[in-house]
Amino acid sequence: MPHAVAESARPVCRPVRTARLAETPESVGAAMIEAKRAAARKLGTGRAEALAALDDSALVAAFLAGDARAFTELVDRYHVRLLNFIYRTIGDRDRAEDLVQETFVRVYKHLHRFDQSKKFSTWAYTIAGNLAKNELRNRSRNPLVLFQTIKGNWDTDHRPLEWEDNTYRPDDLFRKRHLRALVERAVGQLPEHHRMVFVLRELEGKTYEEIAEITGVNLGTVKSRLNRARNNFAQVIRPLLD
Repeated sequence: MPHAVAESARPVCRPVRTARLAETPESVGAAMIEAKRAAARKLGTGRAEALAALDDSALVAAFLAGDARAFTELVDRYHVRLLNFIYRTIGDRDRAEDLVQETFVRVYKHLHRFDQSKKFSTWAYTIAGNLAKNELRNRSRNPLVLFQTIKGNWDTDHRPLEWEDNTYRPDDLFRKRHLRALVERAVGQLPEHHRMVFVLRELEGKTYEEIAEITGVNLGTVKSRLNRARNNFAQVIRPLLD
């Protein structure tokens, strides 16, 4: 008769417990906050992309409806364009930076009065153009300001070459920048009322109708001034190219 196995010798099978990290209210709360932040970032990125796809009229409407990011998109869209326009009109980069900021301040303050049946770009250029004209008018009355502007232009003539694009050969880039400098110099020599229509048409690509609205003169005057500006520009730049 086989011996009975002692009860104490039998293997004891106990259930294996999986170790779990303790979840405190603090850790759960932190995880929820991070999840909300991630969702907000994703939503913000999606909203920015959606705003970028809107045209100017829709952005104006969105801003007036309370979406502050719509105004940021308008600034991003027009800052460089308006800066170049003002700079080419007054010939002073630092002052142009100040005036483009003032342009957007005025746009922000008066956007609720903007006629949304009109083009936003034309309205913004009108504000920038008026500020540029006021700057030129004030400068002509102040010889010291005029001298400082001229001296500033002397300094920029000796700035080092900027290698904006490594795909350009150095001599090609130099010729490109030299030609641009000649154009800017020739534009700067045009009379004020000719200079603005020339910049708007030839450098900014505005239509005659848009130029008339921006400058506040009739279409015939725009075409007449532009014709004279083109002739003057050709006379000024021809000797510079020889």
